[in-house]
Amino acid sequence: MMSSSIAAEGIVVEFPIYENSHRSLKKAVLNLTTGGRIGQDAGRHTIVRALDELSFKFTEGERIGLIGHNGSGKTTLLRTLTGVYEPVRGKLQVRGRIASLLDVSMGLDPDATGFENIYLRGILDGLKPARIRSKIDEIADFSDLGDYLNLPVRTYSSGMMLRLAFSMSTSIEADILIMDEWLSVGDADFKAKAAQRLEALVGNASIVVVASHEPALVERVCTRKISLEHGKIVADEPVVRADEAPGSQPASAVTRSAA
Repeated sequence: MMSSSIAAEGIVVEFPIYENSHRSLKKAVLNLTTGGRIGQDAGRHTIVRALDELSFKFTEGERIGLIGHNGSGKTTLLRTLTGVYEPVRGKLQVRGRIASLLDVSMGLDPDATGFENIYLRGILDGLKPARIRSKIDEIADFSDLGDYLNLPVRTYSSGMMLRLAFSMSTSIEADILIMDEWLSVGDADFKAKAAQRLEALVGNASIVVVASHEPALVERVCTRKISLEHGKIVADEPVVRADEAPGSQPASAVTRSAA
């Protein structure tokens, strides 16, 4: 069985801006501490370089935390890894099935029932009808939505929609898990079992890549952290937990496999 991995060599992601006559705005953005680099393409259109010559390799067993200020390129990198964005230069190779938890509510059809949305999400995830049918009862039970699953999603509250979306998104089996922040949905009871399910999903994945603004989360979940700034990698280092610092007693219960 082929092991999971992600390898990038000099990948560049750029967004063209075709109508930008406000040169003063452009100059102001150049001086900001957030966002990608601004330049021009061959047609002299203004472009924003969101990812700038990134190279890295993620291997089986790693849990990678992406850190950096807003606009540093974290979410753009996650979307590039899942195929939402295509690098304009460089090489990106992904081995293994990817599960994306970037926007769990994306793709919900408000006019379709909860059960119909489960089928639609399964189809979008590339599952065969028989596989989708085998998951329906488990998704329905976990969501706790009962008879509401027979009603159009537009009749749901925002909390109910998130519970359905979370139940569907975390029902998949994947080699590589991509997350933008740690998910927390529903009331107290649902949050407790959602947290347990998410922990299990992370534990079963071969590779996890999560962007977060919470240092404590990165320390708890990750084995490696990558710092981004203006679309560039400025640091790539193993995560050292407080109980693993020099002079402290290592926690024997934690198994680490950082590269």
